[in-house]
Amino acid sequence: MIDQQSFQTDVLTYFGATAAQVEELLVYNQSIFDHNTLTYPIQFPLTPEPHVATWEEYAIAAKVIGVFEVLQQRLVQFRFPIKSGISQTEAYRSATRRGVAVDGMAEATGLVLQQPEKLQLILHQSLAGTIPVLLAGNREDFVSLVQALTMRNEPQPVPASIGAYIVSGFNNWDRIHRYRQQWEADNFANDSATTWIEEFQRLIPKKPLYQDKFIILSDGPYSNVSANDIGVEESQWQRLSLTIRLEHECTHYFTRRLFNSMRNNILDELIADYRGIVAATGYYRADWFLHFLGLESFPNYREGGRLQNYRGQPPLSDGAFQIVQALVKAAAENLQRFHTVYAGDLTDTNIQPLMLMGLTYLTLEELASREAKSRIQQTLEVLQTNKHKVIH
Repeated sequence: MIDQQSFQTDVLTYFGATAAQVEELLVYNQSIFDHNTLTYPIQFPLTPEPHVATWEEYAIAAKVIGVFEVLQQRLVQFRFPIKSGISQTEAYRSATRRGVAVDGMAEATGLVLQQPEKLQLILHQSLAGTIPVLLAGNREDFVSLVQALTMRNEPQPVPASIGAYIVSGFNNWDRIHRYRQQWEADNFANDSATTWIEEFQRLIPKKPLYQDKFIILSDGPYSNVSANDIGVEESQWQRLSLTIRLEHECTHYFTRRLFNSMRNNILDELIADYRGIVAATGYYRADWFLHFLGLESFPNYREGGRLQNYRGQPPLSDGAFQIVQALVKAAAENLQRFHTVYAGDLTDTNIQPLMLMGLTYLTLEELASREAKSRIQQTLEVLQTNKHKVIH
């Protein structure tokens, strides 16, 4: 049996990669999904993570006073505007790094949204468990939310082809303050600033107690591709876009929870778009996926397509990037062929999480190869053999 690296090298060579490009792409296409983290039995959907309970409280309060108002009270980044250099101010740093109250801070003039009343907070039931979703009312507000919650309120650019962000490891000072209140109530006899500092040091390694994961979504056309380009009605495309985008991000959440990995890599995107398209339409369309990436006129690449967002660090050379384009096209078409043959099985809600799990065991080269169908099938069969360990 040919070893994995030799197989990948042969596929890359078949697609025209030079020796230097093979070396580059073997590094880029190296899977870092950690399958050793799986603990059986697995029950889908996964149980909600600890932060979800707090966001459920936010959602209840939002029904009374509105989502934007609730988040301004709870998330410190909502108390600051988007402004160049603000993250370097002492006020911002003390508020976001040390949890100092913002009342009275001159810089805390508040986050400005164009349509704050249209901001929605959804607690979405995904395969990976419930996850909070912030849905912006327009593109400008989506950008502002991304800048506030992932770019420290700095006006950094957000590519037009990006319509969603999954935020992970978000330090929620509201949860830390609640933790402190509870701790002080439980330790009132021994309560002092010094003892709290000691307790805070003990809290820091316990990240699930104060770090959140959530999704920020825009309601625009998916991957900045118009309804006309896809050949569907405008209103239908808006609905489909929202489903694709939401399930795409939930797939990143799925791989993060199960395999401790969620990367800016084309394999992650292939898996996430596969799930998004199937969830929206009931079947997989390689032509849509290629359009989303800017490869609808392969071998020509459309500048501004999403694929260029995943060139890696350091970025792939132009030659290697061209090989990736060919691999992606072949992988998408192989995936569509596989899905078409097994469509009946793949609509089974018990099989869907197994299919996503299965794709994480394969490399881009395997999915692009002539053996793609048998490799997907074998991986699924192994997972189905272990099905007694997976509860739905």
